[in-house]
Amino acid sequence: MAQKNDAAPAASATAVPPGADAKHRVCVARIGAAHGTRGEVRLWPFTADPEAVGRYGAMETADGGRLLEIEALRPAKDFFVARFKNVTDRSAAERLRNVDLYVPRERLPAPAADEFYHADMIGLRAEDTAGMPLGTVIAIHNFGAGDLLEIAPVPAASRDLASRDTVLVPFTVATVPEVSIPTGRIVIDAPAGLLEPAAASQRPGQRRRDGA
Repeated sequence: MAQKNDAAPAASATAVPPGADAKHRVCVARIGAAHGTRGEVRLWPFTADPEAVGRYGAMETADGGRLLEIEALRPAKDFFVARFKNVTDRSAAERLRNVDLYVPRERLPAPAADEFYHADMIGLRAEDTAGMPLGTVIAIHNFGAGDLLEIAPVPAASRDLASRDTVLVPFTVATVPEVSIPTGRIVIDAPAGLLEPAAASQRPGQRRRDGA
């Protein structure tokens, strides 16, 4: 879940894949490497409350071919350690590496004010404060200090934006003063320099976190 705040964005990013049926299912976690020898894995929750992922019951893999349910969950330094039912050894745990876990949308609570599910943000059109089109939200990233929206510019956008593949915009109240899910749009009030061409060479390298 994305939340608008006033924190400055940090210097690297996390992508949460929306999935082909993002309006019906929500990606709530990604499994990382095996942890130890008894079937435990590293887990990166994408929920506002990380420990809530342990209360969702059975979760689907991206292809819908398998259900996995957390049996035990505990925090570690930069991730959680999870044990899934019927996963009892390291070999079985390793086969789960990089698997994304989904739950039906209706199983999740309604977002609070100024909170938005990633799935609802993907595909929103971005406009400036004058109503001119800037592009489309294609991903949400997080480096630990706040969410960033990745915007794919439209051909008719400003020359500065059109010269770049995508642009990262901090998801703060100041920079994104309006989000309208019903109308499918967001308003971006870009601070000076954010959309300058020189910023393209300073864009942080993206990495995936081993996700609303």
